[in-house]
Amino acid sequence: MKKLISMILILTMALVLFSSCADTKKDWEYIESKGTLKIGVTIFKPMNYTDDDGNWTGFETEFAEKVTEKLGVKAEFVKIVWDKKVVELKSKAIDCIWNGMTVTDELKAEMDMSQSYMNNWQVAVIRKADAEKYTTLESMDGAKTAAEAKSAGEKAIEADEHLKKNYTSVDTQTKALIEVKSGTADIAIVDYVMAVSSVGDNTDYSDLMIVSNLKLSYEEYAIGFRKDSPVTLEKVNAAINELIADGTLNKIAEKYGVAEQLISNQKG
Repeated sequence: MKKLISMILILTMALVLFSSCADTKKDWEYIESKGTLKIGVTIFKPMNYTDDDGNWTGFETEFAEKVTEKLGVKAEFVKIVWDKKVVELKSKAIDCIWNGMTVTDELKAEMDMSQSYMNNWQVAVIRKADAEKYTTLESMDGAKTAAEAKSAGEKAIEADEHLKKNYTSVDTQTKALIEVKSGTADIAIVDYVMAVSSVGDNTDYSDLMIVSNLKLSYEEYAIGFRKDSPVTLEKVNAAINELIADGTLNKIAEKYGVAEQLISNQKG
């Protein structure tokens, strides 16, 4: 009888382990069977945006296309609402979020994260006409602020007693810049990589500027996948490291002016 019970326990444990191993492969098998990786993005220059013909372009776009090429699947870009990204991921409306996404403990609890590949920080964007008015956080006390909902910019505002007094959330970082340009807001808190390519002379926001010497909430970018997707994660990280090793990732970053932010360029 004892031998029978022992055999049953061993078989049960083997089935549990087999089931667990199978589950970890399911997400990659699902993606591979479709032949596409649905990538959740927002309009976010220079990471993901559309050209004059309506085609997706940008650093993250080309980065994703090179990774998916190595994985043997096609990149399919899906425009999402940023504060709904976790819901979209869990429902399989998308397979990952690849859009200059800041790594946070909150997001790590909701999804698997690739290795970090880029540094970033939040900056304050104002009208050039207000250059002497807004120079420090203290001088911004009570000013009308704007940031993308559920973004690192919003977190930076909520963490500061001066910025959060008169805050309004919007649905994209671009909208935050529009609010400042139109005078509806005084200050937009956005990603540095976006601000440096979108604001200033010879841009659509030539009347706006980044407040110098004011860097908020240093952070890292990574790609988000569904929870318990170790096979997908392993394959993506391996592809990223190949692109780093052969210089492809740096070339793409140089093209879009973000090479200095690549973590792989800061090692050693």
